[in-house]
Amino acid sequence: MTIELLILVLALLLLASVVASKISDRVGVPALLLFLAIGMLAGSDGPGGIYFDNAWVAQAVGVAALAIILFSGGLDTDWNSIRPVLRPGISLALLGVLATALVVGAAVVVFLGFSWVEGLLIGAIVSSTDAAAVFSVLRARGVSLKGRLRPLLELESGSNDPMAVFLTIGLIQLLTTPGLSPLQLVPLFLRQMGIGALAGWAAGWLALRLMNRIRLGYDGLYPVLALAVALCTYGLAGSLGGSGFLAVYLAGVVLGNAEFVHRRSLLRFFDGLAWLMQIAMFLTLGLLVFPSQLPAVAAPAMLITVVLMLVARPVGVFSSLAFFRMGLREKAFVAWVGLRGAAPIVLATFPLLAGIPRAEQLFNLVFFVVLTSVLVQGPSIAPVARWLGVDAPAPPRHSYPIEPNPAGVFTRRLQEISVPPASTIAGKRILELGLPPGFLVILIARDDDYEIASGSSEIHPGDRLLVIASDKDFGTVADLFNGPA
Repeated sequence: MTIELLILVLALLLLASVVASKISDRVGVPALLLFLAIGMLAGSDGPGGIYFDNAWVAQAVGVAALAIILFSGGLDTDWNSIRPVLRPGISLALLGVLATALVVGAAVVVFLGFSWVEGLLIGAIVSSTDAAAVFSVLRARGVSLKGRLRPLLELESGSNDPMAVFLTIGLIQLLTTPGLSPLQLVPLFLRQMGIGALAGWAAGWLALRLMNRIRLGYDGLYPVLALAVALCTYGLAGSLGGSGFLAVYLAGVVLGNAEFVHRRSLLRFFDGLAWLMQIAMFLTLGLLVFPSQLPAVAAPAMLITVVLMLVARPVGVFSSLAFFRMGLREKAFVAWVGLRGAAPIVLATFPLLAGIPRAEQLFNLVFFVVLTSVLVQGPSIAPVARWLGVDAPAPPRHSYPIEPNPAGVFTRRLQEISVPPASTIAGKRILELGLPPGFLVILIARDDDYEIASGSSEIHPGDRLLVIASDKDFGTVADLFNGPA
């Protein structure tokens, strides 16, 4: 294959994936399923005929992509929203994953005849969840979630991969190292989580100071700098024996909840990069699987899927959230939306590279489980949310004809404030509102029109004001706007 033809094929696969994401929004199926399908169609068993069976390359692509996706997710995580759900989220990420792995592992041993270590290995691989798939379906259906469900699911998905990785690596060591005791995995767990957490916090702290103090001659180098920080964080934490996934996610959280130069453009860059990484990862994993081998594992994989969805995930959720104040309906929804995504498929390549017996069968089982989970649970998320009464109308997303992108550290940020129908400020001019110094109204959105704000601009009920303000001033003015007329 010539370089030109290779570039053309890659471009066509990317274009097909972008079109598939639009289709997923309409039919309510997570985009990851369509990305996988495109990869399978392009593979050796599909009409594309691209032969690919290199598990190392697939794992390398998957691990690098997951690291960048977790860093992007950390950047987009609001600490104020996840702080109230920090303890239940960590409990889900640790105890929930462990309970899920144990239940699935026991079922695999009892019903499929695997050894205990092999069964637990399968349970560990399929134990982590993918919240991005959940929220893409909800967004496509115009559904949001009440209360703290969204931040809880976001925190769980961002922090449960390290536990699944630890269990997978530990169980592979038990299979490949004769005489190794399971108790010897405890120091491994403490080392991975401890070093990962410390490295992530330190990397985020250092990255923040680096981003704000370095003066690069070209704005386009700042995304490159941030990407280098993310990859260095993962690589350094992993080299020291820690969890690179935990480190890179925490680094993103630390950096994302502070002010740094070119913040908005960097967040947008990593959002696009995360999508590119998802497409590349799912296409690669789709190429790696041979669809002709899947029917042979259909029956046992269906059994694992049923146990995972109806027994293991609910046991993991209800046991890990037993000591937290949370309604039965909310727990039931969390138990149902445990969609599996790329992480289990990437983890399924670890036994392939370790040379474990029946590793190929294990990979096909996991791949089939992920496909079935997405197919069954994906379209049902919005109806289940409505049935359980945990749904809420999705807030409208507005676009404006202007967007600031400060090059320096800016203590005030662009925010939107709405004027309720009954408000004390309705009918007043901006100069009559007594706004705090530094609270700047720059644009008024009214119906489908925009007005550049000035002191004489009159505020009408239902207006949306685009303002630049500090969080403190914004909260004070929001209380003023929401006051009854």
